[in-house]
Amino acid sequence: MPRRWVAAVACLLALVALACEEGGSASPRPTRESGQPGLPTTMAALGDSITTGFGSCLVLTSCQRNSWSTGDGIRVESHYRRLLDANPGIRGRAHNHAVPGARAEALAGQAQAAVRDKADYVTVLIGANDACRDDIDTMTPVATFRTQVDRGLRVLRKGRPKARVLVVSIPDLYRLWEVGHTDSRATRIWRAGICPSLLANPTSTAPADRARRARFRDRIDDYNAQLKAACRAYGTRCRHDGGAVHRVRFTLDEVNGLDWFHPNVAGQNRLADVSFSTAGWRL
Repeated sequence: MPRRWVAAVACLLALVALACEEGGSASPRPTRESGQPGLPTTMAALGDSITTGFGSCLVLTSCQRNSWSTGDGIRVESHYRRLLDANPGIRGRAHNHAVPGARAEALAGQAQAAVRDKADYVTVLIGANDACRDDIDTMTPVATFRTQVDRGLRVLRKGRPKARVLVVSIPDLYRLWEVGHTDSRATRIWRAGICPSLLANPTSTAPADRARRARFRDRIDDYNAQLKAACRAYGTRCRHDGGAVHRVRFTLDEVNGLDWFHPNVAGQNRLADVSFSTAGWRL
């Protein structure tokens, strides 16, 4: 290469370096420390025992580190952990306000806690306990359920109008009866009082028991329809999972072996996998 060309190339490289040092046209790429722009820096989870990771640590108590939503343990690829990989700014800022046994009437109070957290992203999974009552006639009426869901979402919309909300469909609890009613381990535990409106007399084929289970299944479908409609009414900051979680064809290998009802680690991972893609985050 002629000497004058070498000098010219060297000069050009020097000019490029100077431009970058002085904030020239070269655009800095996002670093792992700064994270991707537009991702949440604080998140909150609302709901019931499913979201607290109940029973996933081999004891019948909440185990939030395994929550499909906010879990920070290494065994579940939760929404929080997926967001953390792309945005370190969210580290330690995932709040779980779900409560075992909570029904839709508790959603407004949980939403107020999320507002106090200044959450940018909120997940909602509620409704299983509205159906899992002592008997079929004490399930929360559909209209009441919708009113209570709307009240909770209204708290979020007023307090955190720019936050993204993900409303997740209720899992197919009838599916649990389908895959478990022939398993003696599951039916023995269910007879102790697990979700009696669905799981009482789990092996019975009597018309009354079959009709009761069908009514339970229909009520979950009705709740899911109202969750979808409530999210649509909320506006563009709310996303519904489109029934993705409800369509999961889970097996007994994905529920814990203590109550044969709540998701174990595998089940929590399945919930996280299915629901995260519907939240719309681009990682």
